Amino acid sequence: MNAPAKIEWSQARFGPDTQHWLPRSSGSSLDHIPGDDGIPVFGTTLAQLKDPTGFTNRMVARFGKVYRAKSFGGRGVSLVGAEANELVLFDRDKLFSSEQGWGPVLNLLFPRGLMLMDFDKHRADRKTLSVAFKPEPMRHYAGALNDGIRDRVAAWSGKTFPFYPAIKQLTLDLAATSFLGIPWGPEAEKVNKAFVDMVQASIGIVRVPMPFTAMGRGVAGRKYLVDYFTQMVPERRASSGEDIFTQICQAKDEGGDYLSVEAIVDHMNFLMMAAHDTITSSITSLVWLLAKHPEWQDKLREEMLAVAPAGEGVGHNSLGELELTEMAFKEALRLIPPVPAIPRRALRDFEFGGYHIPAGTNIGINPAYTHMMAEYWPEPERFDPMRFAPEAVRGRHKYAWVPFGGGAHMCLGLHFAYMQAKIFFHHVLTTHRITVAEGYAPDWQMWPIPRPKDGLTVRFEPI
Repeated sequence: MNAPAKIEWSQARFGPDTQHWLPRSSGSSLDHIPGDDGIPVFGTTLAQLKDPTGFTNRMVARFGKVYRAKSFGGRGVSLVGAEANELVLFDRDKLFSSEQGWGPVLNLLFPRGLMLMDFDKHRADRKTLSVAFKPEPMRHYAGALNDGIRDRVAAWSGKTFPFYPAIKQLTLDLAATSFLGIPWGPEAEKVNKAFVDMVQASIGIVRVPMPFTAMGRGVAGRKYLVDYFTQMVPERRASSGEDIFTQICQAKDEGGDYLSVEAIVDHMNFLMMAAHDTITSSITSLVWLLAKHPEWQDKLREEMLAVAPAGEGVGHNSLGELELTEMAFKEALRLIPPVPAIPRRALRDFEFGGYHIPAGTNIGINPAYTHMMAEYWPEPERFDPMRFAPEAVRGRHKYAWVPFGGGAHMCLGLHFAYMQAKIFFHHVLTTHRITVAEGYAPDWQMWPIPRPKDGLTVRFEPI
């Protein structure tokens, strides 16, 4: 394939503005790293998709904390453990590109989102966007979340239902109000469908937007949202709205200029995606763990009722008092992290674990594996929120727990996630017990974002 044809094919697969990406390192340059190339054509891809947790466990047991695999189109290197997480996420020497790591998966759908930026451009846009997560806007979001969650929990009261699709719909609806400032209804439904199509496309097997494929639907969803957001930017710049979209439309960079319309659209698309599926997964995880451990429902309920009466929800200023609730949420994020693996691409050669790793190598770290390493977490399979008591945290490696990433790319919306989870569980646990059928244990699909395969059948029993 000649050079122009290669560029055209790359842009069809990964989107525009990828010419600066470093070429992926050639396969032979990784021969010295122990690993498994798997079966012809597919490599280790099918084994990883079938059982990502088991695959990682087997690879580490055979090859150690640095290993090679051939999946998703080429060879790459996985680094596991807290030291690996620190090297890659803190990235003191600017060795790793988040854009070129996530780009092959997300760039056709969420180009130029915050996670697909590196270094100075990332820092500048992150600083501009942070205005949407300052205390005053967060207080407004808390009010909107309380209203939406209170009504939905009341509708679930006394029912046995599949929780995952129900919370997925609720988080989409909450995003329409808190993120976009639009009421629930036909308009919000169209926006929600476009986002669902985009997220599904990000994990589609066919990576080119051909008709009748998930990627084709996802690219169409992106076009709808680009048109939708673009038309609204001038109106929001002149409005007094307190939603995240309006805050970002009115934000100014270090030079005192508004973000471009194109940049606003790209950031909103990405923030909506990042907020939606991860909070859906993490709230579902804690619902399941609390159902298995009802004694912790009692402990959290006692704390919650000391902060605000049953059914009233909790205001922004009181969220910090829900310390035990936050610890339980962190333990759920440890056991079932919403982003089990994090990709990067090496921009320069580097050394780790006694191995020389060349520039252009796809690098993966694995929060899900690190979160279960007994050297950091005694009895790692056990649900124990007290692992996050201050005295326990002080003695642990800072990068042993990384559900929100770390370093410059630490999740911008992590405080919004804590707020939404605390408000949700206050409404649920002060008015209900979460129960499941005796002996019930759903299977989980762990990749790309964990979810119970059967939807997680629970009952909200009024108290």
